[in-house]
Amino acid sequence: MRTLPVSFLLLLSVWSVCVWADSGRLRQKRAWIIDSFTIEEEHSGLFPYSIGKVELEKKYIVNYKIHGHGVDLEPKDVLSIKDTGDVFVHKKMDYETGPKILKLTFEAIKKSNNAVDTRLGLEIKILDINDNAPEFQNSVYKQTVDESHSQDKEVVTVLAIDKDDPNTDNGTFVFTMKSVTPKTDNVEFYIQQHKQSGTIYLRGCLDYEKAQTYTILVEAKDKGEKVQLSSTGTVIISVADNNNNLPQFSGKTGPGKVKERESGVEVLRLQVTDKDVRGSKAWKAKYTIHGDKKEIFKIETDPVTNEGILTVVKQTDYEEQTHHNVSISVQNEIPYFSCKIKKKVPNAKWELDKIPQNPNTDTSALYNTIPVTIYVEDVNDPPVFIPPVKHVMVMENIDIGTSLTTFTAKDMDGSHVNTFIFVKGEDIDGWITVDAKTGKVSTTKIVDRESPFVSNGTYTATLYAVDDGVPPMTGTGTLIIHVSDQNDNVPILEENMVSICLNKEPTMVNITAVDLDFPPYGSPFYYELMGDVKDKWRVEPHHGTTVSLVKEKGVFSGHHLLQIKISDQQGFSSIQNLTATVCDCSITPNCHVKMVSKTRMGPVAAWMVALAVLILTVMCLLSLLISCKAEKKMIEMDEGLGHLIKTNTEYPGTDCIVSSRIPDNDITDSINVNSINVSTNINSSQKVTTQNNIQVMHKGQQAVSQAPTSVYNNQPFKRSMYTSSTRRSYRRNFQRSSMRSSFRSTHSSNTNASYLGENLAFIINQKLLALQTRDKELDIYKPHCYADEGQQMDNDKLDAISIAEDDFHPEMLRNLDSKFSQLATISRPDLMRR
Repeated sequence: MRTLPVSFLLLLSVWSVCVWADSGRLRQKRAWIIDSFTIEEEHSGLFPYSIGKVELEKKYIVNYKIHGHGVDLEPKDVLSIKDTGDVFVHKKMDYETGPKILKLTFEAIKKSNNAVDTRLGLEIKILDINDNAPEFQNSVYKQTVDESHSQDKEVVTVLAIDKDDPNTDNGTFVFTMKSVTPKTDNVEFYIQQHKQSGTIYLRGCLDYEKAQTYTILVEAKDKGEKVQLSSTGTVIISVADNNNNLPQFSGKTGPGKVKERESGVEVLRLQVTDKDVRGSKAWKAKYTIHGDKKEIFKIETDPVTNEGILTVVKQTDYEEQTHHNVSISVQNEIPYFSCKIKKKVPNAKWELDKIPQNPNTDTSALYNTIPVTIYVEDVNDPPVFIPPVKHVMVMENIDIGTSLTTFTAKDMDGSHVNTFIFVKGEDIDGWITVDAKTGKVSTTKIVDRESPFVSNGTYTATLYAVDDGVPPMTGTGTLIIHVSDQNDNVPILEENMVSICLNKEPTMVNITAVDLDFPPYGSPFYYELMGDVKDKWRVEPHHGTTVSLVKEKGVFSGHHLLQIKISDQQGFSSIQNLTATVCDCSITPNCHVKMVSKTRMGPVAAWMVALAVLILTVMCLLSLLISCKAEKKMIEMDEGLGHLIKTNTEYPGTDCIVSSRIPDNDITDSINVNSINVSTNINSSQKVTTQNNIQVMHKGQQAVSQAPTSVYNNQPFKRSMYTSSTRRSYRRNFQRSSMRSSFRSTHSSNTNASYLGENLAFIINQKLLALQTRDKELDIYKPHCYADEGQQMDNDKLDAISIAEDDFHPEMLRNLDSKFSQLATISRPDLMRR
């Protein structure tokens, strides 16, 4: 600790004038600024320790106080002062994190009145020590540089920072390259420093084949007085391969020959070696063909093997050239560069022999080139037409068999002697034929210039010449026939129906004619109306392609048939029919009756129409069945015993049938009916006895007994009067009546149900027996086949039909109604007179 008298500590004096109200006198005070104390950072001694003492020349007792940074401002509680004027430090200070200067206010206070007697400005400076080493911004720096990197271009820049005072040696540092791995003779690295950064450069030439990566250890070391601190950073430099090695041919494979007229054939593969990285642009080969004036070949690079694939793209001719000599050079996809060291200069750029990588630099003289010979193999060549295309001029409608021209072909083979024949090729309309030996071409049909196969007046056909070589070859020749026009077509109307409006004044409509012939055999035409057309119709003008048909005012409405003679320029004419319809255009805009265009029916509409037709058909069938069905009433079942029921039938078997049918073979062929009981006015309580017959009786009415066979004068009906359809009708009616009767019988009383059921079943069985016996008895006529339709008959006479003259007897009328007697009187008056 040191003691400083005030007379030596005064640095700056500031006079303050204060006006006191005591006795009107002025009093003066002084204030001092003291800057003489320092604190060394990171002090290692015991705390607190004194850094100095403030002494004042005073005759009175004072107290000392300090305020500001380090006391009551950050950093707090660092400093204190005692009444003796000693200043103490209570904790460590850090130059890098805290304030560099502590600014305080020193006060001397009188004890007598606690008044500030003296106020001093006090500054305490923090002293830096070398407690921080330089730090690199990145611990590892990575950089990729091209193999063609030049000497005057920076490689990478590193950056370091020292937290110590940069104005002292503690915060000042230098960069040093401690090591470079690997060490090669082709390159040297060095670093140039600028303040806190260092830039690395190189001397010489990078070579990817010698080293792909360089690792450099860089040190940053400060200049501390007592101790020097340092740190290191790592720089990794990767070398990118570039094209500093040209490809070299190493071999070739393939046949080295091609058959003539072949194309698209691989004939050779060229192999190369390249020291650059496989797959990179510096490794990929690029081939060039030299001396191929006809561009017969092309060469491509195999992307996998880097081989050059030589291919024939144009056909070759053995007779023209037996082999082809070319040369092929190889280079890479990117330009070539070269860098070689001539002289190493210490601490300076080295002298280099360098070819820059510039696309404009011509390095073709450095490319590797090899000669290549491709041989052509002779094969059978096709015949060649001389000339290959022939044009002939003919007039249409020339005679069949007219000679058009003769084709000539030649076999171009030098080592093969072949013969050939001529064959017709494409002939769409079949106009020509060709002689197989001579090549003579003739017509086979009438030449028509208006044929749809003629385009712009020309017809094209092809011919083939086929030799007998192995394999057979074919040459192609083309025949173009130019057809001259003739006046072989008459003009006709384009439209043969026109409409003309009815008017008081003459009206007109345009008509047009066409002629397939070309001028001067076509339009314009001459029009002439034929027949009685005076004061009715006329043509204006008479010449032209389209003229006007004029209707005079005397022509009335309706359809008019006109005849028009149309002549071409050569007088070749035709008479055309023209229908002119005259009508009132105010009523009918178009006089012609047009057919209504057919409308396509959609699937939904079609289904709706079909459904409507189906429904209509079903309804018609139902109405037919309902109208044809005979009205039948239900059979009533009486409750009491011995009562008869209504049958409402005229013959047995129409309303009832039982489920069990009696076989026809169990019934005799005929039943003799002994008697027919006819009773009238039988009451419902009377008992009915039935023996070998069936009686149906109605209450209060006459009961009519119907036997299974109708007998008049003990003579049965003929079997031929009934058919099988009649029997089926009987059985159906029996079945329906039986079902109705069965339904009603289930609702009868318990007392009469059994008796009535037995009685009804007996009656039904009797009726069924009578009906089936009747079918057996009747003599049903079986049809006889005379002949089939369309066949000749041997005997055109039919069987005689005999009708007994005595088939009717007046006695029969006794058992019939009076209406039958009236009918018999009208139909057989001769018998009724007897």
